[in-house]
Amino acid sequence: MKSIKMTGVFVFLLSFFCLGWLHQPAAGQDTEMERVETAIRVLKEMVDKPQGGVPPSIMRKAQGLAVIPKVIRAAYGIGGQYGKGLVMVRRDTGEWSNPCFIRLAGGSLGLQIGVQEADILLVFKSREGVEDLTQGKVTLGADARVTAGPQSRSAEANTDLEFKEEIYSYSQSRGLFAGISVQGASLLIDEKANGIFYGNPTISAREILVKGQGQAPAIVQELKKLLDSF
Repeated sequence: MKSIKMTGVFVFLLSFFCLGWLHQPAAGQDTEMERVETAIRVLKEMVDKPQGGVPPSIMRKAQGLAVIPKVIRAAYGIGGQYGKGLVMVRRDTGEWSNPCFIRLAGGSLGLQIGVQEADILLVFKSREGVEDLTQGKVTLGADARVTAGPQSRSAEANTDLEFKEEIYSYSQSRGLFAGISVQGASLLIDEKANGIFYGNPTISAREILVKGQGQAPAIVQELKKLLDSF
């Protein structure tokens, strides 16, 4: 019986990774510019929701944001997830940095079952939490505590205004999977995407997020204006 169950898990996860491979667009379609455009759409959707959205007070206190649209996740007792997005940090002046491209990958344990595609937003309490990522990798739940964030404008009075957790996570999901968790997943720097976007194959995450280096296309100004409006 145990052997049959493990075979089922293996087949399910193999199917998931095949699905993830098939989900990847052909070369040249999944451009970095499209990642920025999608991040703008996702932020508008998740903050503008009258119910279940991200409270404005949380956005005002945010020192860093990671937006990872269209994360593919599957589980059958154990699970896996994969997605590509971007991260930004707020500077001492209050201005937002240019985006640094990232990947999210990892697995989890639990009783969940199903396949899901979800947009994920991570709100960081401190700049240090984002800058730690410049070392190459941050594992959520291990290197940094993460919890589901308070939701909706109607919850403003009850919101954790002290921002006690290191990272608040938000998601809007589609598919069969009931609930979403990023515990155990890792954020990794997408060096290739950064090199293409900034026209400099050697540019580092630290140079983008901390030193403010790199000439960004005009679409980034639209993203920054949106964040300022929050």
